[in-house]
Amino acid sequence: MLAFRGSFTSTLRWHQFDALWDLLRQADAGGWYLYAVGEPPPGEAASAERFGVFLDEMAALLKREHDEDYCGIVYADDLRHPAFIKIFDPHNLGVSCGYSDNPPLPGWIISRLQPVDLPAAMVAPAGRRRWWRRLFG
Repeated sequence: MLAFRGSFTSTLRWHQFDALWDLLRQADAGGWYLYAVGEPPPGEAASAERFGVFLDEMAALLKREHDEDYCGIVYADDLRHPAFIKIFDPHNLGVSCGYSDNPPLPGWIISRLQPVDLPAAMVAPAGRRRWWRRLFG
């Protein structure tokens, strides 16, 4: 939980998001855990192939469903050397930036650390669960 509550920087603009995704594609694709919050956390890191598919599908989903001229819903512990990335669901943003007594949980986490089961503040919408299961079911 310490890593989850650590300091994060937003990819405020889409070009920052694209740069982060390019960096992830160029990095060693092994050793990344992909976690859909509300689902059981993964017991093992994703394969390089699965990681690449996730990056492509997530980029498409975010750009399609967060139709803004800014991104601002993807946060990394370090934009140049990421090890922990939080991705907020465009349809469950609440107050994802700034201060809130009850900020929303991210929809997805990419991490070099094996994730722990985060308490789901709200059950993921059925469409999101179907999307995740289609992608990795």
